[in-house]
Amino acid sequence: MNKVFECKIKKSVLFKKPNLKSEHLKEILFGEKFIKIKEYKNFFYGYCEYDNYEGYIKKNNLILSEKKHNYLINSSKAFLYKNKKINSKTKNFLYLNSRVYISKIGKTFSRINDKWIKNSDLKPLNKKKNDHFLKKVSLFNNSKYVWGGNTVDGIDCSGLVQELMKNVSKKCPRDSIEQEVYFKKKIKLTNIKKGDLLFWKGHVAVAINNKKCVHAYGPVKKVTQMKIDNLISILQKKSLKLSSIRRP
Repeated sequence: MNKVFECKIKKSVLFKKPNLKSEHLKEILFGEKFIKIKEYKNFFYGYCEYDNYEGYIKKNNLILSEKKHNYLINSSKAFLYKNKKINSKTKNFLYLNSRVYISKIGKTFSRINDKWIKNSDLKPLNKKKNDHFLKKVSLFNNSKYVWGGNTVDGIDCSGLVQELMKNVSKKCPRDSIEQEVYFKKKIKLTNIKKGDLLFWKGHVAVAINNKKCVHAYGPVKKVTQMKIDNLISILQKKSLKLSSIRRP
């Protein structure tokens, strides 16, 4: 029987092969679950529960999953505190969408293991809201482009889409190729609106309205906004074009 683990550090790389120099496929965040299929030296091979993405992860970055998470980190970086006083802030933090178990809720701070965390950094996992998945997009403004990244400290185009959707409890594959297949509703350019996904070869951007889009863009090495018309012109100069526009 495959065992269920979870990430015990703020983030851990999922590798293509069982060595640290291998390609980074994605990052798994604190509390996210990983199902082990087999073991290879210092690595487990398996898949992430959220998106079924397979790869290798360092064994010592995981612990057996026992507690049921009840909150999601809802800020770009949620710092941990030694006690319930604001001046007890530590250097340790958790990234947006990390999954945590809160054992005690206070007025301003809540208990997480042997530390405390601000209530304003938390979001109940079981509380359904009809928030748009772009609600947290501003947290990624100017985040650097990092292949296989899933955090505000470094993210790629499909990772940005995935993290935004993860925050509102929507399922989303990790790679842009899979995202284009998963989201089936096709949209014409003339009908584009906020939240539509623009795909082209090896890439995805998100419309923030019918004129502009946002994406983690390799050529400028960061998350950036641009006019959709300008984007299409850039693609044409590279002999590229949009392969489709999809509505999640």
